Amino acid sequence: MGFEQQLQSELAALAGHEDSVVELCGLLSPGRLIVTDEGEGRPGLWMTVEPASADLWAAVRELHGRTGLWPLLLESSPHDSEFRPWESGELSLEKITSPDLHDHATLLATWWAQHTEVDADTDQLSPTERIAVTAPYGQHWPGLAPGKPFTAEPASFAVEYAVHLTAQNPDIRLGLAAAGRGADALAAAGWMGPLNYTNDTGEIAAVLRSWEDRFGAVVVGVGLADLYLSIAAPPSTLQEALHVAAEHFAFCPDNIWQNSHPHTLATYAERLVGLNSWQFWWD
Repeated sequence: MGFEQQLQSELAALAGHEDSVVELCGLLSPGRLIVTDEGEGRPGLWMTVEPASADLWAAVRELHGRTGLWPLLLESSPHDSEFRPWESGELSLEKITSPDLHDHATLLATWWAQHTEVDADTDQLSPTERIAVTAPYGQHWPGLAPGKPFTAEPASFAVEYAVHLTAQNPDIRLGLAAAGRGADALAAAGWMGPLNYTNDTGEIAAVLRSWEDRFGAVVVGVGLADLYLSIAAPPSTLQEALHVAAEHFAFCPDNIWQNSHPHTLATYAERLVGLNSWQFWWD
């Protein structure tokens, strides 16, 4: 079987149909299907062998409506010979449920309550210091941040971010996941980045769907435990940013606990004003 025939067969197996992937095959270089659970599960995604360009990401995204395959820029740790978690198949579909089963507002409120809970026996911070981390809200969940009108098509910001990510990491590869929208691609691939917070990436996808609708978020790239989104409608004032930052804390508290100095919601929010990309990292 020649390269293009094999590629067409693999993509059709992933997407569930063959006719629409023919055009896509002409864009792609050699790659292979990645089977979840280290080769013991189902195909999670297809991945190129060689590094990918932003132009390729953009071209594949343009065809998504016809192929049902969403492009992901896949990164790994520097000098990782296994290109984890992708090449090693450290993905799992077993515990991932459909995003349709989850309400994003309920998820964020529940996670906020969990992450702002004060435990005097185990917490390294005093109750006063712990509540100060999420000031001005403390332990009070402020609810969902209102959405904003898009100043341009989300796709244009996504392509710009793809250019940035590929320039920043020349080893980044292209992955294809069978998903009706970008928010669902991580669950479809079996990604387990937030493993220490949730085993069900369907919950993550439910929140991403809401951010797609409210802020023009586009899932562009993903790593072992990192997630990269482009944003078409970021907060434009500090007050708006604080409200959005509360959602970020509920979604990924490590962004505040470990990635900002000082480790406070207010300082983190300052960085969100006018920012057309959001990055998340789970320890």
